[in-house]
Amino acid sequence: MESMPPNPNHATPTPIRAEAVEPIRPAARPRRRKTGCLVLLLVMAGLAILGFVVIGGLGLGSLGPRHHVREEYFSHNRFATDKVVILSLNGVILDGEGHVKRQIDRAKEDKNVKAIVLRVDSPGGTVSGSDYIYHYLRQLAQQRDIPIVVSMGSIAASGGYYVSMAVGSTPDSIYAEPTTWTGSIGVKMPHYDLSKLLADIGVKEDTIASHELKNMGSLARPMTEQERKIFQALVDDSFNRFKQIVRDGRPKFAADPKALDALATGQVYTADQAAANGLVDRIGFVEDAIDRAIELAGLDKKQVRVVKYKPEPTLVSILTGGDARAIQFDVATLLDATCPRAYYLHTWLPAALSSGQ
Repeated sequence: MESMPPNPNHATPTPIRAEAVEPIRPAARPRRRKTGCLVLLLVMAGLAILGFVVIGGLGLGSLGPRHHVREEYFSHNRFATDKVVILSLNGVILDGEGHVKRQIDRAKEDKNVKAIVLRVDSPGGTVSGSDYIYHYLRQLAQQRDIPIVVSMGSIAASGGYYVSMAVGSTPDSIYAEPTTWTGSIGVKMPHYDLSKLLADIGVKEDTIASHELKNMGSLARPMTEQERKIFQALVDDSFNRFKQIVRDGRPKFAADPKALDALATGQVYTADQAAANGLVDRIGFVEDAIDRAIELAGLDKKQVRVVKYKPEPTLVSILTGGDARAIQFDVATLLDATCPRAYYLHTWLPAALSSGQ
């Protein structure tokens, strides 16, 4: 078979050279750093607004309920209109503000409240704080014309006893449990001389004051006799007021002031001793005090609802398990604890350690 001659119209194919071919890479995504930051800022702003609403709703801001207390059924007729309210005073009394004052305000505005049972479990506290609570309790009783009956818990001493005098001259109005400690009628102003300790560690006070008495009560030096007389006069005035408040609340002592002087030594008394000396009226529990309050208010036991006021939960109480004191100690608290202050307080601890409510 003869071979075909080459066709002049067909070009000779050019040999293909093998070259390195780079792999195809996906197109790079546009950077979203700015967008991501914007989203993060918006999320943070949203969380801040949500936090503000939550804090307000839980009682720490202006969006919370006015009184920050809620009513809780305790006993008797759950559906009755007339109420007897148990107001609770627990722990050390500081400035008088707080849950106790909010309870008083709530009871004052509720026209269905016909009587108060003041449940006291307190060793007392500051002179001004105790008097503050006493004042507003008396105001509540007088403005609303309703009786107050006291139910003492484990301790109702010093300022706790002072506040109990809010019952006024109403007979058979103070009940103490069999194991209650009460009394401790007196005043003290703690002072500690740390001058020797400070000298041992090389610390010397060098305070500049407008007058020598401006710095009286300093812990860095011994108290002068002039300072002691001034402080003693302050304590005596507070003590005289304490005894006057007791005379107003215990007619027996108004008629026999010397009997009160014999008891007002700062001594704490058992419930039986207090009853024997006229400091309390009856030995009984909170149910007995409730029955007496119903009687004084002229109510029908079957047509009365007994309630308690509870504090609304707050963000602080949730985070601290109900004990806000765990995070309250700050510079202001420290400075307040070092301020010379008179106390209606039954305690063996320094005031700086016992004033942590």
